[in-house]
Amino acid sequence: MAPRCWRWWNWAVWPRTLSPPARSTWSSCRHFSAQETPQICVVGSGPAGFYTAQHLLKHPQAHVDIYEKQLVPFGLVRFGVAPDHPEVKNVINTFTQTAHSERCAFWGNVVVGRDVTVPELREAYHAVVLSYGAEDHRALGIPGEELPGVYSARAFVGWYNGLPENRELAPDLSCDTAVILGQGNVALDVARILLSPLEHLEDLLLCQKTDITEAALRELRRSRVKTVWIVGRRGPLQVAFTIKELREMIQLPGTRPVLDPADFLGLQDRIKEVPRPRKRLTELLLRTATEKPGAEEAARQASAPRAWGLRFFRSPQQVLPSPDGQRAAGIRLAVTRLEGVGETTRAVPTGDVEDLPCGLVLSSVGYKSRSIDPSVPFDPKLGVIPNLEGRVVDVPGLYCSGWVKRGPTGVIATTMTDSFLTSQELLKDLQAGLLPAGPRPGFAAIQALLSSRGVRPVSFSDWEKVDAEEVSRGQGSGKPREKLVNPRDVVRLLGH
Repeated sequence: MAPRCWRWWNWAVWPRTLSPPARSTWSSCRHFSAQETPQICVVGSGPAGFYTAQHLLKHPQAHVDIYEKQLVPFGLVRFGVAPDHPEVKNVINTFTQTAHSERCAFWGNVVVGRDVTVPELREAYHAVVLSYGAEDHRALGIPGEELPGVYSARAFVGWYNGLPENRELAPDLSCDTAVILGQGNVALDVARILLSPLEHLEDLLLCQKTDITEAALRELRRSRVKTVWIVGRRGPLQVAFTIKELREMIQLPGTRPVLDPADFLGLQDRIKEVPRPRKRLTELLLRTATEKPGAEEAARQASAPRAWGLRFFRSPQQVLPSPDGQRAAGIRLAVTRLEGVGETTRAVPTGDVEDLPCGLVLSSVGYKSRSIDPSVPFDPKLGVIPNLEGRVVDVPGLYCSGWVKRGPTGVIATTMTDSFLTSQELLKDLQAGLLPAGPRPGFAAIQALLSSRGVRPVSFSDWEKVDAEEVSRGQGSGKPREKLVNPRDVVRLLGH
């Protein structure tokens, strides 16, 4: 029989691209006594946090506490995934199993860096993993960005997904044309929500396939947006969205795509050498832009009341104000051209500009992480914590995973692999005796600190009460849930 320390490697969840540790490495691993249970905490309860915890729990004795600033768990799975993509949220079932482990605990309503510091966590635990994601958006840095009618895509997504801090966003959707700056998956998600016909959203409701907030549904029902331009500073070969999201846009009921064939000249030969996923994506773009649709599709497009288009080789230069200066009325775009090849390709201005009228501007040029605590090294330019394979540079016992480790790129599966890698390195350090020896108090010490500071953590069983209430409220309108978007409602429900 394999040694006990070997058996905790779970082949069902271990990524096939990674090599597990050699059997001999673990046959002599150090066992912890009951008094020496490895106490580890994870900061952040999104995918990175839960996948990190899941893998750490493969160690037969480790105890993991997950701290979260929100009153509820799951991060971007709850607040970032498009509400018409319910299947993506199925990972919550896996995260719930992790939270139900007797060696795992969730503690919400704890703001690390304010309610408790990272040095205090390091004193209480053998190791600390920062997995708090990218909580901010990248500013455009152009004149007029502050005008009413200009929003970050992050805030807009938070609004229709019930993120408490965005519940009062109240975007004005009374205009005819919207411009989204950026050509990633979030940009396409936002465009799809803006352009989805009312009957499409109602069908999702009937099938209990959307948890979009009632407030957002109310505004979308009144929306007058008919055209959405999705703008990127580079070309078709550099778009950041995936083929799945592109297909959804092309097939969205009641809409037609608008692409300029001139943007695709000479592309057929250039895509022969690109990786297969990029090739398939570009071929779909090329066909949509240049091929004449069949009779049925042509009739569908001709009758479509809404349109969306991709504008390439354009970089935002200024948000143009209305005549009274009170809101956004358009955007000035610098025309660009590409220089360099491959990964070094960059967009440079040609000197020409183009004004695009619109009443709504959504910036989707990227998320970024914040510095969580002055004791933690942070690279403000890259928006990440400097690290080597997840080990925070020059801070033994401190680790990071997810977007705060590598930047805001990839999908949930990417984050899973990344989080497993960080956990692997932490467990190697634990085995090698590089982490503090002897018992650590873990949550008992942090609970005393929080109590003295008037902070009442929310447990996972508390969350399950919120979950039950949301599901109950959703049943009345045929939805899987109606989210409690006001923190006061959650606090009142829990009696805190």
